[in-house]
Amino acid sequence: DGRFHGPIRLRRALAKSRNLPVVKLLRDIGIDYAIEYAQSLGITSDLNRGLSLALGASGVSLLEMVQAYSVFANQGQLVRPRLIRKIVDRDGNEIAIEKPEPEQVIDPSTAFLMTSLLRSVVENGTGYKMRGLNRPSAGKTGTTNDFRDAWYIGYTPEYIAGAWVGFDKERSLGKSEAGSKAAGPIWLDFMQRIMEGKPVQTFSPPPEQVVSAEIDAASGLLAGPGSYHILHEYFKEGTVP
Repeated sequence: DGRFHGPIRLRRALAKSRNLPVVKLLRDIGIDYAIEYAQSLGITSDLNRGLSLALGASGVSLLEMVQAYSVFANQGQLVRPRLIRKIVDRDGNEIAIEKPEPEQVIDPSTAFLMTSLLRSVVENGTGYKMRGLNRPSAGKTGTTNDFRDAWYIGYTPEYIAGAWVGFDKERSLGKSEAGSKAAGPIWLDFMQRIMEGKPVQTFSPPPEQVVSAEIDAASGLLAGPGSYHILHEYFKEGTVP
């Protein structure tokens, strides 16, 4: 949007879809590391080896995106998607299908922290409309240049789904047709229908390797006597500032 907001915490940057912090983060961790990490989450598409990768400069399918986000929902386990509901023989007898074995690809503490960050997108970020689900959820909006594509990937403790909106022949969807406006409502309507009548469930509590600490909202450091705005934040054990 052409505005600079100064120093910002990672949680707020993600919730508000700020671009600069994400580019700087990719620069710090390294492009090759980021690509290898994405591949471990099930991304198979070719990924751009530039800093623009942080902003979605590579084409990735909706199925890949949902599969990658599902790792956060599954406490770090990757489950390969299967598009066959069932197989029956000529007499109508169902033939057993071997279930895919989950693979632990990231640490459960990492998955918990990612879910915590993505919940902030819904609670006070660009995905605020998803609060209409009236149950815990996490997710992320996505919008490409000139509003050509609109995305929303989100999940509850039970289900994950993704919505993409765009034209077959690439062109703008129209002014302000961002992920929160164009794709988010589709996700919300779908999830409201499949969750109807089901009891409200909560996300898993933090694993042992995750600790909480009071931090100063302005500095991101541990809160002290002079801290005006204090927040509770989660950290991996040993990484508290």
